[in-house]
Amino acid sequence: MLKGFRDFIMRGNVVDLAVGIVIGAAFTAVVTKFTDGFLKPLIQLIGGGTGVSAGGWSPRKGVVFDYASFINALITFALTAAVLYFLVVFPLNKLAERRARGEEPPPSAPSEEIVLLTQIRDALVANRAGPGAVSDVNAQSQRDQEPPQHR
Repeated sequence: MLKGFRDFIMRGNVVDLAVGIVIGAAFTAVVTKFTDGFLKPLIQLIGGGTGVSAGGWSPRKGVVFDYASFINALITFALTAAVLYFLVVFPLNKLAERRARGEEPPPSAPSEEIVLLTQIRDALVANRAGPGAVSDVNAQSQRDQEPPQHR
């Protein structure tokens, strides 16, 4: 069970998807803080509206540019990206390189059942017998068993 889980995680698509989701969530926080900290107050200034001042740089009473939250979101994004790279992406890339060089054995060969089914499929393709063509195969085997006719 653990081997199957490891093989599932080692697929590149799974790791790429997980990294993309985490980075996307962190970037969403950056965009949200930029919007709340800069764009919203800018619109309030242009529109003449005021709000409750809670600290930060305020060019007009009640309109606050909250640059600290935006910088905090940028730092959080950078740290999240660094942790993902150094703890997930980098080790998996190194493992893939080792596998390519042959330092780690490749995944186990397919089971005997899979090999047998593959051989049956290949034999059917070689005889050009499709599904439901059992009568054609039987007719061919009967012709092979009949003695040759002399002319």
